[in-house]
This record gives sequence, C-alpha cells and structure tokens, in this order.
Amino acid sequence: MTSIVKLEHLSHKYSSSWAIRDINIEISKTGIVGLLGSNGAGKSTTMNILCGALNQTEGNVYINGINMREQPQLAKREIGFLPQNPPLYMDLTVDEYLGYCAGLRQLPKDKMKPAIKEAKERCGIDHFSSRLIRNLSGGYRQRVGIAQAIVHRPQLVVLDEPTNGLDPNQITEVRSLIKEIAQERAVIFSSHILSEIQLLCKEIKMIENGRIVFSDTMDAFNNYVEPHSVLMHLENPPAAAELLKIDGIIKVDFLTERQIRLYFNGSQDITEKLISASVQNGWRMREINLDKTALDEIFKQLSSQSA
Repeated sequence: MTSIVKLEHLSHKYSSSWAIRDINIEISKTGIVGLLGSNGAGKSTTMNILCGALNQTEGNVYINGINMREQPQLAKREIGFLPQNPPLYMDLTVDEYLGYCAGLRQLPKDKMKPAIKEAKERCGIDHFSSRLIRNLSGGYRQRVGIAQAIVHRPQLVVLDEPTNGLDPNQITEVRSLIKEIAQERAVIFSSHILSEIQLLCKEIKMIENGRIVFSDTMDAFNNYVEPHSVLMHLENPPAAAELLKIDGIIKVDFLTERQIRLYFNGSQDITEKLISASVQNGWRMREINLDKTALDEIFKQLSSQSA
C-alpha cells in the first residue's frame, strides 16, 4: 500500500547553514503522527517543504505517490495545512472565508456548499457561519483554521502547533477534534510540547538540530521520559495531599506558592485529569506544561545517540 507521505533524504540550506539534513520519513494513511522538536529544530522547515510552500535544496517529497517537485498541484490537492499562525482574514465571515479557501483549492462550484457545510459541522462552527472571524474567540478561530485545512477533503492534514495560545478548555476541545479528523486520514501534529504529543499520537518523529533523532512508537519513546513531570500554575492551589489523590500522581513539589511540579507514572491522560480536577475544585489553573528541563535532557540524550 502506498504511504500518504514519503520524504527521501530531505535537506534544506538557508544561506550557508543547513536547516535540515537527510530527513527520511514515511507515514501511513490514517492516524496521528507527532513531529516533536525544540524551537528552531527544523520542524517548520520540514513542514513547509512537505506542504509545497518551500522548495528543498536536496531530496524528494512524495504525497500519495506523487512527487511534489514534479507535480506540485496534484500533490497539494491531497494536503490540508494549518500553520502556527492561522491564515485568517478577520473582516470575512466564516462562510466567506471558507468559500474563498475552497476556491483556492479548486473545488468545483457544485461541490463547494456541501464541502463547506461538512467542514463547519465537523469543526463545530456551523452556528457561526455569518459571524466575522474577528469576533470569534481564540478557540473558535483555531477551529476555523482547521476547517480551511479539511474543506477540500485532503488525505493528509498538517497541523503546526495547533493548540498554541489556547486556554486549557480550548486545548481539550481542539484535541478531541484532531482525534476525530484522524479517523479517516493521516494527521501530522507538530509541537515542542511533549505532553501534547503524548496525548494524541501513537507514533513520533523527533527532529533536533535539523536531523531525525528518533522515529518509533510512543511506547518506545516513553522509555526515555521516566519519571514524567509537568509544571502547573494554580491561582487557588490545594494541599499536596489533595494532588496526590489524583490517579497517576506520584510526587508533588511546590516551587512557589502557586507554581507546582508534579511527577506522574506515565499516564497519557494526566493533563486532562488535572484540568478536570482544577475545574471541579476551583483551583483556577492558569498554565500546565511539560517540565522543559526534562524535555531538554531527552533531546540531549537522543541527539548524542544518533550522532
């Protein structure tokens, strides 16, 4: 069976510096693949080349067996792309914007309305059809961005940091939407936040210093991230004993009165449990992230092994 994505010896140079070097990736036709890397690792360069927004210096990109360089229009018809900053036009309504995007994707006129309606329903924005995009919340703007990426029913959807800047409730909603989209197509989910990748992906590709340093299942990757820890900011924090009652939490460190580091046993839904507990108990969560120091150590370990 033909893979939906195949990158062969992909390399790209900006001026005299290589941004990525000898990237080889193959992705099947359904499910979510995580693309993990620190800021500046080469994720965005890889995605821009993959989506046809940038011509590589060396190597080949195949989308559903089509060479991107030789037949770019055919290859791009198979792709939906949501950049880190959604390409939204704030003075258009949701319907006007999605109609414009459908036209860019060369959808036949007789198929535009049903395709737009399907994308809106899938993304939960049908009731905002006539609303200006500037009047939507950040979470719903992100949903509009995802809708434009799927309006032409692509076989591959590429999402660059799709939960960036959203509050915890909006993040949970967008995660659920991504899982639903991935049931019938391949999704590449790029992030520098490991906990996001862990929650959504069964397979992971990790880029560091422009090279693939890990390519395997999430179960295999989790061997490198024990013990797990997250940093959480609560405006109204409970006692440590209350946090230890949450299934999976094994240690609690109060770094400040409101900043807490929580160690957990590898449960992939730990952030959802913490968000739920915060809402139910009025802890007023302001932030939750993977412990950055722990992630840096993982990058360092894997990079040294692949060198």
